[in-house]
Amino acid sequence: MAVFDIQPIVAALNAERQAWRTSQRRSREPGGREFPSPLAIEHILEAFKGILFPMRLGPLDLRQESEDFFVGHTLDSALHALLSQVRLELRYQRRHETLADNAVEAQAIQAVQTFAASLPAMRRLLDSDVLAAFQGDPAARSVDEVLLCYPGVLAMIHHRIAHQLYKLELPLLARMSSEIAHSKTGIDIHPGAQIGSCFFIDHGTGVVIGETTIIGDRVRLYQAVTLGAKRFPLDENGKLEKGLPRHPIVEDDVVIYAGATILGRVTLGKGCTIGGNVWLIDDVPPGTHVTQAKFQGAATCDPAAEDAAQ
Repeated sequence: MAVFDIQPIVAALNAERQAWRTSQRRSREPGGREFPSPLAIEHILEAFKGILFPMRLGPLDLRQESEDFFVGHTLDSALHALLSQVRLELRYQRRHETLADNAVEAQAIQAVQTFAASLPAMRRLLDSDVLAAFQGDPAARSVDEVLLCYPGVLAMIHHRIAHQLYKLELPLLARMSSEIAHSKTGIDIHPGAQIGSCFFIDHGTGVVIGETTIIGDRVRLYQAVTLGAKRFPLDENGKLEKGLPRHPIVEDDVVIYAGATILGRVTLGKGCTIGGNVWLIDDVPPGTHVTQAKFQGAATCDPAAEDAAQ
């Protein structure tokens, strides 16, 4: 068996880590993990998917008469696991503050309790997303098929969870949650994006939805749609300004077909249709059909225009 000389490599890697921490003005806290764990978050998300949809995404042998027992037991376990990860994020966020452990603990418990209380409303929103997918796709045979198989629905389960974590000012946990879905579906939704009910992403691969995007109710997107930023303003020190509204506002009942790119803080008015491969950096009035060639002002839906857009 070959014997490798690994000690110089271990020492060199240690030197690189220390150089990084020094350059970032970070000191290593002795003992234990400093950050939340993506692997732990993935296990927690699987638990919450089962809690939200026990008979579809829960255990294989679960029976309806045992649903409440399963949900209660799994919820208690998942919340305690989440609490451990929330503690880590809060300690990391406040690492430069002198703060008593009991203050972090109280904040962590409150955040997890608030998250738990949001689960019924989250389930209601996800039911609307599932129905929107079933009603909007002629290939769908059942709502169960949609829930079990559609990448857009999986992405939205993750997003609804991630967005709640984002609202609780846990951005690292939120981003981990959304990136797990991104890696599985090819759909990249920033957890800060605000998305209304009955949202449907058909096919889904390559969809990008930026942090400050606001999407209304009954909106439908197809694959490779980008709702992105047009420019990134710099502050007086030449650094990117964070948190500015820079992504589109999509009002109710909008359809955006495959490959469309909408950039900047523009508004797509209620009921408009954006055709495939359109590039937009301007507002679109309500009820308008937009194709690559021109705006087609219309107060009512034109099926022929929609067929052409596909």
